[in-house]
Amino acid sequence: MWLLIISVLVAYLLGSISSAIVVSRLLGLPDPRGLGSGNPGATNVLRAGSKAGAALTLVGDVAKGWLPVFIVMQLAPGDPGWMVGLVGLAAFLGHLYPIYFRFEGGKGVATALGVMLAISPLTGALVVLTWLLVAAIFRYSSLAALTAALAAPLYIALIQPDPWLVTAICVMVLFLFARHYTNIQRLMRGTEPRIGEKKPAA
Repeated sequence: MWLLIISVLVAYLLGSISSAIVVSRLLGLPDPRGLGSGNPGATNVLRAGSKAGAALTLVGDVAKGWLPVFIVMQLAPGDPGWMVGLVGLAAFLGHLYPIYFRFEGGKGVATALGVMLAISPLTGALVVLTWLLVAAIFRYSSLAALTAALAAPLYIALIQPDPWLVTAICVMVLFLFARHYTNIQRLMRGTEPRIGEKKPAA
């Protein structure tokens, strides 16, 4: 029980670190919350004109989802899926509601990917391929993220059919869609910025 409590707490605190804000400050870039969709994530760091910063942000956001799940799986191999799922959710919710930034965080796409990569590398790879395919065709990061999110529970159910893990991924998907509400509205209106554009949020 203590391992679970400590793991969940550490996962949340780690998830609360905003890679986009930290990287932007270190590189002297504009605050990503004032660009594009207003989301502190890799796409808006890219809109600031820094490919290196966007790459660092992406790696950081994926890593903070991957690391706590990977560690708990190593410390307690064979533990039930609910423990792994709770730790993954804690890291994911830390990104959405970071204690260090007044509980105003990002949308959680990369962090959710990190969680899935730790649980099942094949699932994570399929999610990435889905994102890349949709992004390459339509040039909308949000649309690619939503499509990949919808596919994620199916992938995990087919590859690692633990009901607790599937449930945890489904919960993440619900949060992802809720956090992308304004993006969905802009997609429907045709005003959503495409990848690489620097349009301000609507």
